[in-house]
Amino acid sequence: MDHVETVVIGAGVVGLAVAAALAARGHEVLILEAERAIGTGTRSRNSEVLHAGLYYPPDSLKARLCIAGNARLYAYAQARHIDHRRCGKLIVASDAAQIPRLERIAANALASGVDTLEWLDADAARRHEPVLACAAALRSPTTGIIDSHALMLSLLADAENHGATLALDAPLLRAHPDATGLVLEVGSASAPGQAPTRLHTHALFNCAGLHAQRMAASIDGLSPACIPPTFYAKGRYFSCTRKPPFSHLIYPVPEDGGLGVHLTLDLAGQARFGPDVEWIDAIEYSVDPRAADGFYAAIRRYWPDLPDGALQPAYAGIRPKLAGPGAPATDFRIDGPSAHGIPGLVNLFGIESPGLTASLALADHVVACWQG
Repeated sequence: MDHVETVVIGAGVVGLAVAAALAARGHEVLILEAERAIGTGTRSRNSEVLHAGLYYPPDSLKARLCIAGNARLYAYAQARHIDHRRCGKLIVASDAAQIPRLERIAANALASGVDTLEWLDADAARRHEPVLACAAALRSPTTGIIDSHALMLSLLADAENHGATLALDAPLLRAHPDATGLVLEVGSASAPGQAPTRLHTHALFNCAGLHAQRMAASIDGLSPACIPPTFYAKGRYFSCTRKPPFSHLIYPVPEDGGLGVHLTLDLAGQARFGPDVEWIDAIEYSVDPRAADGFYAAIRRYWPDLPDGALQPAYAGIRPKLAGPGAPATDFRIDGPSAHGIPGLVNLFGIESPGLTASLALADHVVACWQG
């Protein structure tokens, strides 16, 4: 049976960041990815926004790692020549009744350490974005966008340059602890009848995203009480056939389960709108064209001149939630050995937004959880 010092499950942006962090510290690393390419899950179906850390409770993991990760990711993207743009965003109150909610966002951001926000009345907001309809807005200059696939390729290159190995089409089937670590059984999605490969490792990092709870359940000896319930919040996106008259990202005040139907720009300057929130029981990515009716209504609250027929279905993403509809938002959950009693195991649960922004800082936190 072969031995590998550390194994990372999942080759999304967080898994690759963890692998790169481990490899840079001199650890032997194997990355197991069930699919035939990296980044096919949550990270391939998001808006590629670099968040500033405005919404999360002060001193939460999401707040601390997002704020730290924002600065680090801009520096990393610049150093690695990864396409990105610090375009900024406006969070808008559509009417006077929403202004108190905007004020609470500003106060929360300041308490978390974000001191770059600019309060805009309606006239000031329109000086930035002339066609915008709002009663007031917050301008976040440190919000931006990034080429997330190029970021993942760069992280993979960092990991491989320090000796890490990527295994595609390699799902983890089962694991069990032994006296010195964990024994893994690794299969092949393209050869389901093939006998699994057995590996021994000192440390296993479960960065499986949407599938993290299922991966955790495959580890013998891990108490079911240590595995949180799974809730899926599906978000649909629509693209815009017209060139948008905005230079900033435009966000409404948040709604239950998400940040509302917002306008994001890609690096080519094209607009997309989303996500909405649909709670689902199973993973599926369809986008019903009829959902456009609700999108038009939401978007026209801040862009009244959106033309009829300008929206077309684009894609859907799914956020792995640790709480269901109507429940308070939860923090990232990083469970090291002190949480569940299995030496060498670190489970990452509920890694949704701002996971992309937080990825570099999150990876350091995960490694620290393992090392104690």
